[in-house]
Amino acid sequence: MSGTQELLQGLVIHSQAGWMTVRTESGDYPCRVRGRLRRGRAEGDLVAVGDQVMVAPQKDGTGRIEEVLPRHSVLSRQLSGVNYEYQQIILANPDQAFFVFAVSNPEPRLRMLDRFLVVAERAHIPSIIVANKVDLIGLEAARDIFGMYEDIGYQVIYASAKTGQGSAELREAFAGKLSTLAGPSGVGKSSLINATIPGVNLEVGEVSQAGVGKGKHTTQVKQLIPLPEGGYIADVPGLRTVALWDIEGEELDAYFIEIAPLVPYCQFNDCTHSHEPGCAVREASESGKIHPHRYDSYLRLRFGQAQDDYFEEDNDED
Repeated sequence: MSGTQELLQGLVIHSQAGWMTVRTESGDYPCRVRGRLRRGRAEGDLVAVGDQVMVAPQKDGTGRIEEVLPRHSVLSRQLSGVNYEYQQIILANPDQAFFVFAVSNPEPRLRMLDRFLVVAERAHIPSIIVANKVDLIGLEAARDIFGMYEDIGYQVIYASAKTGQGSAELREAFAGKLSTLAGPSGVGKSSLINATIPGVNLEVGEVSQAGVGKGKHTTQVKQLIPLPEGGYIADVPGLRTVALWDIEGEELDAYFIEIAPLVPYCQFNDCTHSHEPGCAVREASESGKIHPHRYDSYLRLRFGQAQDDYFEEDNDED
């Protein structure tokens, strides 16, 4: 190799306890990150599942990650429990994000869904909403809950891992792409993957009754699951909280897709859409063109929690 070690390009498909598994044309390598990439305090995850990296194979069969190639998209959140800005990457380079919420058991937290959608819009990641456990309440009742998202242009897949409803639609949407199923714990993400992808048998958890319907975390590692039709599904830990990463309050109207087109018609350029006269957004909310839940969710994010580094999901009913 004339003094220069040959590097292999690969995809990070698994992450656990500081080790990354990188899939290359020459096989899979368990890898650590080269020390020089870790110098100084990082402002975000240096390497994440979904990254394309350059690996130096080692004699013992492991590899060393020498370089992380540029990302075209990132699904991330502000890391909790630290007093500085740190971008925790849920998935690097996703082609699309599936946000999974149960229609019941646990009750759907729609403001949390709104936060996911804002994060995805900010990152220019196409979003698909999955309303799972439809067998518990029926399709009509499920549409009553999630239909407002269809009305504003999001695709909603109504699914049931128990009955198989939505599985064919999900397989078609997954094919050939790097996708993630994100959402709070206990909503059935692992069960959906098991029901949709032949041969996969992920651990499935129960919904904790003592935890007021909050699910128990079952996914402890981050990994990519290869699909028969090509592409990967990212299996990532359930999220009970979502903090908005790198989004200022005044930016939010751009990431609510039904609000953004109305902003130019407001009377004031710095309109906050809360109290100003001649506000096109507030008028649309009052006339029913914007769903009351979505308008309320926007106001809560902009004036209450959008600036917080970390916050818990609302305790009231959505």
